[in-house]
Amino acid sequence: MKNYKIVIPARYASSRLPGKPLIELAGKPMIQHVYERALEAGVDEVVVATDDQRIADVACSFGADVVMTSVDHENGTERIAEVARLRGWEDHDVIVNLQGDEPLIPRELIEKTAASLLDRPEAGMSSLCTPIHDDHDAFDTNVVKVVLDRAGFAMYFSRASIPWDRDGYKTNPGVMTTKLPLYRHLGMYGYRVSFLKQYTSMEPCALEGAESLEQLRALWYGVRIHLSVIDQPPGHGIDTPDDVMRVEKLLAAMSVSQ
Repeated sequence: MKNYKIVIPARYASSRLPGKPLIELAGKPMIQHVYERALEAGVDEVVVATDDQRIADVACSFGADVVMTSVDHENGTERIAEVARLRGWEDHDVIVNLQGDEPLIPRELIEKTAASLLDRPEAGMSSLCTPIHDDHDAFDTNVVKVVLDRAGFAMYFSRASIPWDRDGYKTNPGVMTTKLPLYRHLGMYGYRVSFLKQYTSMEPCALEGAESLEQLRALWYGVRIHLSVIDQPPGHGIDTPDDVMRVEKLLAAMSVSQ
């Protein structure tokens, strides 16, 4: 077994898709597909963390390890911090946050997220990013960018196009720079339990509020975040009814090919 843990935070409330973790995809609830992706990683513990009894009952029905958490958490990081506390996990333990709406997440991305922490004791968090190749993405404020140092640690995250090519963008506005790479941040996280203990006492910072990016709180308090650069897509998450139809077709195709 691999020496890290996976926690799947799952909440019932969703503005666009209420009860999202329980939506049926190819004959199974979505949360079961996500749980099975987690098991493929071969880790020592996989936990579903929820504040909703309906999700807990369904998860227990297919044999998942379920932890009931507070209804007051603002995000998945807080929910996972509670799981770590309730389970008594050690400060050095590594946890991957696997979102409950990612039924197609490749195992390799889970492993890369964990490896960033397992291989770097100085890191408190880990995540993923991918090169940007499209002009639209380079300047789209819905696409979060990250600047890395030479060792792959995050220097800053922003919705703006960073790093900013001052001379290039003056000459060719709206055309992404070719002088240096731009990276899109992918919102998958790993945590060291010692960081999660700090996180619960960290007050929100002005940068986090201005950019509306939670990870800036960690940087503000000096936590080092290592990112693995990947080329493969992270899979298709589910946020809309159209996503449900698309992912169901992909799952059906996968089952036929196996």
